[in-house]
Amino acid sequence: MTVVQQQPQVESQLELLLEELGLLLTVEETLTKVVLPKLVLEWRGLQKLKSTYIDALPLMVHPVTGRVHTSFNQAGAATGRLSSSNPNLQNIPIKTDLGREIRAAFIPRDGWRLVVADYSQIELRLLAAMSKDPVLVEAFRNGEDIHTRTAAEVMGVPPLLVTPEARRAAKAVNFGIVYGISPFGLAAQLGISRGEAERYIFSYFERYAGVKRFIDDTIAEVRRTGVTKTLLGRERGIPDMNSRNPNARGFAERTAVNSPLQGTAADIIKIAMIHIDRKLQKFQARMLLQVHDELVLEAPPDELEEVTALVKREMENALPLDVPLLVEVGSGVNWRDAK
Repeated sequence: MTVVQQQPQVESQLELLLEELGLLLTVEETLTKVVLPKLVLEWRGLQKLKSTYIDALPLMVHPVTGRVHTSFNQAGAATGRLSSSNPNLQNIPIKTDLGREIRAAFIPRDGWRLVVADYSQIELRLLAAMSKDPVLVEAFRNGEDIHTRTAAEVMGVPPLLVTPEARRAAKAVNFGIVYGISPFGLAAQLGISRGEAERYIFSYFERYAGVKRFIDDTIAEVRRTGVTKTLLGRERGIPDMNSRNPNARGFAERTAVNSPLQGTAADIIKIAMIHIDRKLQKFQARMLLQVHDELVLEAPPDELEEVTALVKREMENALPLDVPLLVEVGSGVNWRDAK
């Protein structure tokens, strides 16, 4: 992808922050424990955007191609995910409004469009497929909102009565279960008591008994064998499963559960990439970038509809599962606007 500079907006934000911080420093009573740390953190975030992306990326533009070229590392991550370096294009910001502006700097060739295809909740779908939990499987097969369904299951109310706050809590639990979230971690994330977090997690496992069984069985198997496996059989050693250090052992147990899910997701997108690359041979469109569960391509306008359908089809059918894989595809004149 081509990179165009997006510097003035961030620089103006930095200047405004400097002015604001300077004013605050002249008025002692305003240096509260809330205001100053917030400004410092915001300053650091803006400074990172400027130094890591705005200043650095234009210097990496190839003089011949006019593009930024990354290196992909096949064995760079223990889970089997591809990693990216020099520069790391898998780490372009997306979580903040200003950070997303960096993505607007990535554009296709003149007159073309970027196509962005992203697996939706793939690790949760794999959790359903691998645990065979009937409630989770049914929800995904029916195309339900899994966070609303989880909130309804845990609270014992119809989905229509689930509040936005309850859905937010359910979302934290759903994704947290994949990474072995603790009651302490959930309490901190949601701003609730540890006891309330414990009750929520207990209720989750009560309703999704298949998930609890999958976690317990996976930990027991990895403790016995020392390795974890993806659905396609790729292994990862987990040496600390029987460690005497409780922190090391706890981390190993969480890794043992997450690795088959994240590793299988990595396997699936690699299979999809191979199939898509073969099918693209008759098109001008080309694959540009992989960001874990997301693929970025560029296509001319007359191929856009067909390429979009091809990518969605190949990604959703890369590996047969008991639950459907769902891919969301968008297009735009830059990376930010293609989703």
